[in-house]
Amino acid sequence: MYRARATRPYAVANSYFQFKHFRIEQDQCAMKVCTDACVLGAVAEVGRATRILDVGTGTGLLALMAAQRNTTARIDAVELAPAAAAQAARNAAASPWAARVHVHAQSLAGFAATQPAPFDHILCNPPFFRQSLRSPDAQRTTARHTATDTLTFAELARFAADFLDANGQLTVLLPPPEMQHFERDASRAGLYPTVRRVVRHRPGSKALRHITTFSRQPQPVLETELALHAAASDAYSADFQQLMSAFYLAL
Repeated sequence: MYRARATRPYAVANSYFQFKHFRIEQDQCAMKVCTDACVLGAVAEVGRATRILDVGTGTGLLALMAAQRNTTARIDAVELAPAAAAQAARNAAASPWAARVHVHAQSLAGFAATQPAPFDHILCNPPFFRQSLRSPDAQRTTARHTATDTLTFAELARFAADFLDANGQLTVLLPPPEMQHFERDASRAGLYPTVRRVVRHRPGSKALRHITTFSRQPQPVLETELALHAAASDAYSADFQQLMSAFYLAL
């Protein structure tokens, strides 16, 4: 059934999610549209990039959000799962930015072997939960445990170090404990955190996710916070509403 207004995508399991300017079909993807991924797509500093890469694109969400925010960049999106890659390609083709978004159905290693031109910004929402239980659903398990099964933190960091241009940035979303692991591997690859955005359910609550941007130059880390909801309320916070107003139908 078509939903004209979709308002709370924290754990959306419907067959699609309708944004203001594009639609994400997701019935063939293990990992659905979720709020933290939407926040990543809205805060990543892609405005000046000319080449953007979305690693593990899934539905194509981050690639399409980047395309909406940057009206000229070429955007590549890599996805290992064939069904998800095909659906991401269809989502891109149905969007206003079909000519600029290119989905590659292959592993990151396979994509690296093609020797792509350097990227200004690489985005990744790797659903790596090292301590979580394996899902009985094989497709979802692959998506959630990529770190130990098909792509390690170190491999992602090394790819970014090899294929970012001199002033390029890598932005990654992870739970805080996993981000600590990733920061160590990124440092070994020569990439250092520059901005850390702490995402919380409400002001003062436990950190849900870190959205961290890395570059080649070590520098003091700028830390900011975003509460998804207002204190003692289920309503979206003013900051979240402002951030997502260009994307969510209900805002």
